[in-house]
Amino acid sequence: MTDKMLEKLGEKYALKEVDPGEFANLKANRMKFTVSAYDAEGMGRVSVMKAKGFFGLIKMDTVIVTPYDVDLPLYSYDRMKMFGADILISEMYDTTVSEGFDASEIDKINAAYADLTDRDPGNHWYDSIRLTQSVSKTGKKPQAERMDSLAIAHFEAWLSSGAPAVEDAAAKRERTEYYVNGLLTGGGPSTDVFKKSLGDEKTAKLFISVLFGLDK
Repeated sequence: MTDKMLEKLGEKYALKEVDPGEFANLKANRMKFTVSAYDAEGMGRVSVMKAKGFFGLIKMDTVIVTPYDVDLPLYSYDRMKMFGADILISEMYDTTVSEGFDASEIDKINAAYADLTDRDPGNHWYDSIRLTQSVSKTGKKPQAERMDSLAIAHFEAWLSSGAPAVEDAAAKRERTEYYVNGLLTGGGPSTDVFKKSLGDEKTAKLFISVLFGLDK
């Protein structure tokens, strides 16, 4: 799925690979992570993480798209397959600075896949900026193909929503910084794992320099 998402992005924006340096391969919580990152020309930063652990019983994929040039919400895709469970989390965070984002197509996609079981995402500090069109689903192997279909349809609907170009780059970056700094201070499921294994300083460097590209 990560390859499909990169392919869809690459159809609209030229992708230039960014060297993740020391973060290319990581170990955290008995999981091995590989990290890659790209600058999408005219869009922003794209990062991909893949992880395996517990003798292959747990597999995790993550794609994060942080728009800087297009006024889209920040997009985060997580897919976890563990001990027979299949979990899909596709979330959007409101980092927009204009009124141009149209979520109507995403609403239609979500309605079309309402048969998939909703998963309680829990309560987090970022709930106030997490868009209601975000999805959190759970299933098993028989639902995997339909979960795949939802994942790419949701992503494509976000990517094709027709948001305007960013006019106030400083305001856009400030909105993004609010979210990223919030993860580093308020925590999040993956953030907490990295902080425990890498420490606060290295986790901040991973997030700011690689995953979200805030220092570019």
